[in-house]
Amino acid sequence: MSETPQQSRPDDEMLSSPLPPVESPSATETVAASAPDPSQPINPEVVEGIDPHPERPTGSVQTPPVEAETPTTPQSDLQSLTVKLAEISNQRDAFQSQYLRIAADFDNFRKRSSKEKEDVELKTKCATIIELLSVVDNFERARTQIKPQNDGEMGIHKSYQGVYKQLVESLKRIGVSPMKSAGQQFDPNLHEAVMRQPTDEHPEGTVIDELQRGYYLGDRILRHALVKVAAPPEQLSSEDAASFDSSVDN
Repeated sequence: MSETPQQSRPDDEMLSSPLPPVESPSATETVAASAPDPSQPINPEVVEGIDPHPERPTGSVQTPPVEAETPTTPQSDLQSLTVKLAEISNQRDAFQSQYLRIAADFDNFRKRSSKEKEDVELKTKCATIIELLSVVDNFERARTQIKPQNDGEMGIHKSYQGVYKQLVESLKRIGVSPMKSAGQQFDPNLHEAVMRQPTDEHPEGTVIDELQRGYYLGDRILRHALVKVAAPPEQLSSEDAASFDSSVDN
């Protein structure tokens, strides 16, 4: 039996033919291949493995020396806390003392301002009332000096006396009250003596007559009273009496 020669297949020829040599890439091509494409986004996983400081030596790294911590004891902690507590207590006392001083100064300022305001109001009120008292004095002089003679004069007298009473009532409502000086002992705090009259009818220093009435505003003296005061009767000396008798004989 004759053997038939085996026909070679194209695949076998490809396997039996030698492969062309593979050229290794040059260093320039390697760097160019490894360089990242600026148009492509950077992968964080890839960047994580890259040393940001390639020039820094990776050998021994000098680190600053670490001071050894001094072990603390409960006794030292207690002492430090005691010192801090004392400092805080001193600061609290200083702040409290400062607060009390400021509060006292403010209270004094408030009281002083209130008193000054009341004094100004009282002075203004007194000045206004004193001007009105001269009108009251004129009404009182007219009442004592004018004596109506007929019905017409009596009508006029009653009309202005009605105005006088209305004015006096208005003054009473705001705290004005008259003094009663006649028959009282002279008091320099209330009275102003403008005349002295020798008399036996009244003790020395007694107010005989009230020339101008004084007034109060509450407990405050609004105007002093002008008064006439009793004085002891004049007694002639022995020489005056002798000269008086001789002049009579002649």
